[in-house]
Amino acid sequence: MVNRAVKEVIGSWIQATGTVIAAIGVTPSKLISKEMGNDLDLWGNVLQASGNALQANGELSLNKIANEIQAIGNVTVFTGYLADNDSEIKDVLVINGNLLQALGGGIISVVDFERRESEEQIIIILGNVLQTIGNSIQAIGARYELKDGKEMKQKGKTFILVGSWIQATGSVIAAIGLF
Repeated sequence: MVNRAVKEVIGSWIQATGTVIAAIGVTPSKLISKEMGNDLDLWGNVLQASGNALQANGELSLNKIANEIQAIGNVTVFTGYLADNDSEIKDVLVINGNLLQALGGGIISVVDFERRESEEQIIIILGNVLQTIGNSIQAIGARYELKDGKEMKQKGKTFILVGSWIQATGSVIAAIGLF
């Protein structure tokens, strides 16, 4: 049987891999078609949800609940991606999913900060704070995409891009901090 610490490390790296894949998916590129980018973003969120679920596998605690909230947020995001691409429902699901991820990450950051046992844990806390900031920026970007006008939609894409990479950076930092 795999112990809790191993599950947390594996889950953290699965989540980090998912955030990087999702960030690549929203990054404009001549090498990746829009359809492939959407698929990468979708599968990145699936991996994030899987990683969060694995991290949540353990005794009942505020961190477990926070990881479950993040996993629900990821499921909400990828449900949005599976919805009609031109639908406002898609955007609402993506916004709410990112806000749920930010809420879960915020809870984890506060709990970890209050119970930090070593200075090394500051790395994990920093990673979780960056993820929370990144998810919040992505939610703002998705909100801009709901507005009329090419300029607002472009602003939304920029926010989503920046937020995705901030979240990805934070998840990798948090995963590194677990070693």
